[in-house]
Amino acid sequence: MMKSLCLLSFFLLMIFTITAEKGVEGAGECGRVSPDRLALRLAPCASASQDPQADVSDRCCSEVHTLGQNPGCLCAVMLSETAKSAGVKPEVAITIPKRCNLVDRPVGYKCGGYTLP
Repeated sequence: MMKSLCLLSFFLLMIFTITAEKGVEGAGECGRVSPDRLALRLAPCASASQDPQADVSDRCCSEVHTLGQNPGCLCAVMLSETAKSAGVKPEVAITIPKRCNLVDRPVGYKCGGYTLP
């Protein structure tokens, strides 16, 4: 498990470096920060975004809560290339706010082909 997390962290760091070098033009769903860059903040959610039965850590829930203040940004992060490269399953990732019992989660928000429960 620890080896997988280290490998995932290293991979995400490489993606972050590549993304940072390209720069971000204008403002998007997450303001001036790219969803790929913000995806790094969801590293604590790695197992929970791949397995619907996995426990969701407090740190993951905290990051999801923060990003969820802007549902469009949270959606963009969950569907980002960085998330895809890290093995995130969007159909599982969109369940994390509910699994965290976030009362102010964006229920019913359309996220690509998915709807946040």
